[in-house]
Amino acid sequence: MEVVREVVEDELHLNIPIAGLAKDDRHRTNELLYGFPPQTIGIDVKSELFKVLTQIQDEVHRFAISFHRDKRSKHQLHSELDDIRGIGPKTKEALIKQFKTVNRVKEADIQLLTEAIGASKSAIVYNYFHPNEDGTK
Repeated sequence: MEVVREVVEDELHLNIPIAGLAKDDRHRTNELLYGFPPQTIGIDVKSELFKVLTQIQDEVHRFAISFHRDKRSKHQLHSELDDIRGIGPKTKEALIKQFKTVNRVKEADIQLLTEAIGASKSAIVYNYFHPNEDGTK
């Protein structure tokens, strides 16, 4: 709740009441906290309100986990070749097919790159990995 309060009040400069749900030592939601400093609000854990709040909490948790899983899996599929402007998926695939790894693409001279993907694309790739050179080794 402190982190939310810092963002809402200190960074966004909003005066919005903040509430949170707390869990017990068995990781079950068991109380509602409100305000700063947080005060426990007495709500029957069997009430409809508490059930709705718990469902919201579960949905937020599910969304956060899904978001981070997607982000991680996209990052694992990311290659440095994806960052080269002017190089698309087909060229990336041709480079990996020819050189097997991004490190081998980096180490390749302009002639080897040209044989694999043509003169214009090879110049783009070579200059990306060797920005201070003129295209020859």
